Amino acid sequence: MSSVVQPCARCGARWAVQGAPMHWCPRCRGVLLSPGKVDAPAAQRNYRWVARRPDHRTRRAAAAGKSAAPSPTPHYTEIPRWGLLDPPPQPAAAAPRPLRGMAARRDRLLLLSAVAFLLAGLAEYGRYLVLLRNRTRLIPEWLLWFSDATVWLFGTLAPIVALLTALSLVAWLIEARRDAFAADGRRDPRRRWTLIAGCLVPGLNLLWPGVFLTELLGRDPDPRSLKAVRIWWAAWVASGLVLVVATLWRDASTLQAEADSVSFTGFSDLCAAAFAVLTLWTVRLLEGRDLRGAARSTQRWVMAADPARVVIAPVQPGVPERAASAETGENAVKEVVAQ
Repeated sequence: MSSVVQPCARCGARWAVQGAPMHWCPRCRGVLLSPGKVDAPAAQRNYRWVARRPDHRTRRAAAAGKSAAPSPTPHYTEIPRWGLLDPPPQPAAAAPRPLRGMAARRDRLLLLSAVAFLLAGLAEYGRYLVLLRNRTRLIPEWLLWFSDATVWLFGTLAPIVALLTALSLVAWLIEARRDAFAADGRRDPRRRWTLIAGCLVPGLNLLWPGVFLTELLGRDPDPRSLKAVRIWWAAWVASGLVLVVATLWRDASTLQAEADSVSFTGFSDLCAAAFAVLTLWTVRLLEGRDLRGAARSTQRWVMAADPARVVIAPVQPGVPERAASAETGENAVKEVVAQ
């Protein structure tokens, strides 16, 4: 087979040259280009391929019939402000953690829990005042209905908010322990389910939360933070005992005992509201903030190295009157002699 071919300008087919070159393509009747080698590079060919649009003939005819109006020279109306932007590389986004979202709502839930228990306690004491009033006079129906509604509403809302707050605090504890141990170059030795069970299972949650918070303080804890954790731990155990007593007291049989249970339930609700505020103070203290959320300023007492400066001059002992008078007379004689 011949290595010299003639390509067709219309269909692109290549025809081998056997003798004299041909002029027309046997397939499409297009013009055949001059002969050349099959593997000849582009620099050694005596033709070149030109890419044209399919409607180049009609476009050329239309352009020839119209004369384009002269247009102004393109120019900028103002100094261009565009340029190549090379922003610094952004750090890789951390994987989202569902526990961080729950822990972020901790402060709001604690405040909401404190308000809910405060209103529940006021509703219980309002019911107690209604009972006292009912000893001598009849209670209007609207007042009794309002008392029942407030007791039921806040008595149901407060435990629900407390449960959500407990879940948020557990999420915060898990994340805080992870960050604290990671800063120390270690991993949290306790598993996540251990922390959840120790904080939420009744009975166990009276002991283990204090242990978990104490471990969070590290090997060399801050004395103030350690004291705050111990105070919170004692208040947590006391609030648990108050809750158990209030629950058992609800099964009283006599009217006086039932009235006392209403009063004690209101007291337990107020204690729960105070404990929510104490919890908010404790967790913010562990984060280096005060109760309002502002950064806590540290104070250090150091020993003074400079010598003590006398602010008030010491009192000199006075001269006796006789010695003073004799000294005055002697000075007078000296002045007369001098004259």
